[in-house]
Amino acid sequence: MLNSNLLAVSCLLLSSVYVQAPNVAQGTPDNLKIVDNAFQNGEKLTYKIYYNLNFIWVPAGEVTFRVLDEGTQFHYSAKGQTYDSYEWFFNVNDQYDSWVDKNTLMPNYSERSVNEGDYHIFEKIAFNQSAKKTTVWRANMRGAPETKTEHGIQEPVHDVLSILYQLRNIDFATQPGHAIPFRIFMDKEEFPLSLRFAGRDDHKKIHGMGRYKTIKFQPDVIAGNVFKEDSKMSVWVSDDQNRIPLLIESPVSVGAVKMVLKQYWGLKYDFLAKVD
Repeated sequence: MLNSNLLAVSCLLLSSVYVQAPNVAQGTPDNLKIVDNAFQNGEKLTYKIYYNLNFIWVPAGEVTFRVLDEGTQFHYSAKGQTYDSYEWFFNVNDQYDSWVDKNTLMPNYSERSVNEGDYHIFEKIAFNQSAKKTTVWRANMRGAPETKTEHGIQEPVHDVLSILYQLRNIDFATQPGHAIPFRIFMDKEEFPLSLRFAGRDDHKKIHGMGRYKTIKFQPDVIAGNVFKEDSKMSVWVSDDQNRIPLLIESPVSVGAVKMVLKQYWGLKYDFLAKVD
C-alpha cells in the first residue's frame, strides 16, 4: 500500500524539477534572492495519482497545489485525498501549507495535517534560516497537546512543499548527467539530495493531456518506509517558462506510484510546451 505519507511523497515527486544555478540577484544573503518567478498568485495545479496494484494502474486520488500572495510572503497550499472508490483500500486526507519569503522563496513557517488510514499527525515548523535552526511542534491532530523540539541545520533548508516552487525557478543543465544538490527538512531531519539532468523529449505523451516538449530529470530519493535504497524516480517537466511537472514515475516500498497533470489554472506564461 502507499505508506504514509501520500502528500509528502507527492511533494517530493513534484519537487524533483530543475538543476544548475538559480536566477538570482547578486549581493543578497547566500545569493538566494529570486529576480523572476515561474509562477504567480492564483496558480492552481491538479495531479491525478495512480498506484500500481497487482500490475494494474489504479487511479487512487488527487493532489491540488495553489499559490497565494500574502504581502511579503507567498503562501503555498497543497491538499491531497483519495477517491471514494479507493478508500476501501487506503483512506487519505492530507493538507500542507508553507509560507515563504518572497525575495528568497525560503520557508519561514510550515504546517502539515496528515490523515492516512490509522496514521494521524499535525506538525508545525518555524524556520530560522539565519540562525540555522528549526523549531518543531507535533501533535496527533490540530488542537491536541503538542510536543516541542528544536533542531540545528547545516545550511538553509526547504520543507517538502516550498522546495517545489524554488526549483521551478532554477535553470536546467545542458549536459545529461549534470547534478546539483539541495536540502529538505522533514520528520525532524535534514536531508541532502541532488537532481540529475537526463535529457529532453520533445514529443512526450502525457495521459489525458496530449504531447509536450519536456525535460527529464532523475532525483535522489530518501530511502526509508516510502522509497527503497535503489529507487529510481523519473520526472518530466514542461520545457517552457512555466516549468510545470507533467509526469512523475517512481517505485515505492510496495509497488509503484505515478502522478499525471490533470488540470491547470492561472499560469504566469503561455503554455508553449504543448505540441498536440
